Amino acid sequence: MRQGLHGRALPVALLLILLGGWEWLVRQIGISALVLPAPSAVARTLWATLSSGYLWPHIGATLAEMLLGLIVGGMSGLAIGIALAESALLDRVLKPYVIVSQVIPKLALAPLFVLWFGFGIVPTVVMTALICFFPLMENTLTSLRQVDPNRLQLFRMLGASRAQTLWRLKLPAGLPGILAGWRVALVLALVGAVVGEFIGASRGLGAVIIAAQGMMDTSLMFAALTAIAVIGLLGYQAMLALERRLLRAYESHS
Repeated sequence: MRQGLHGRALPVALLLILLGGWEWLVRQIGISALVLPAPSAVARTLWATLSSGYLWPHIGATLAEMLLGLIVGGMSGLAIGIALAESALLDRVLKPYVIVSQVIPKLALAPLFVLWFGFGIVPTVVMTALICFFPLMENTLTSLRQVDPNRLQLFRMLGASRAQTLWRLKLPAGLPGILAGWRVALVLALVGAVVGEFIGASRGLGAVIIAAQGMMDTSLMFAALTAIAVIGLLGYQAMLALERRLLRAYESHS
């Protein structure tokens, strides 16, 4: 219990030390707020934009794009990862194309997505899905191929079909790796949503950052970045909690 409290208190203490050092540095050196605003100025801007209701629609837009992209990209990555793990032929045929799709910078594709899908949520969701697709596919593929050969041989001796082996052995055994892929994909989905909003979006935290840059409002930029950081941290912690619950449920039934 005491170790758990210490474990939670240390990150908070480090954050307070860093913020205090930042505040002191800005005040002592006299850095312009245009270059680096003090944490107190960022906090005032964040509070003002939240209390006035200005920031909430942008937060909602970014969350919607992140979750839609995560669902589309994650489920696609999961399905293709399973398909490649189950078929050596598909692995040889499709894997090079999957790799090529990932090495092309997504930001370079953003203008094409706007041209194809127009302005709005769709181009951002497509970019987000592409960004978070690969970690799910790769983790799923690797996890399904690392099943204990002895257990796999036992299933074959018992006459289990390929589908039964997949659902009752491979997927449960590969669950930790697959869930880790979901965690990585969630973080990348937020990054993809914000980066997608940099081009052609009128709503979202990425659009707020671009607008603040145009207005030379550095405090607003940092306020939007703070909101992004909080969303990412809360989402990651929620995914960790879900992962622990699913793994406990699997262990209790195994």
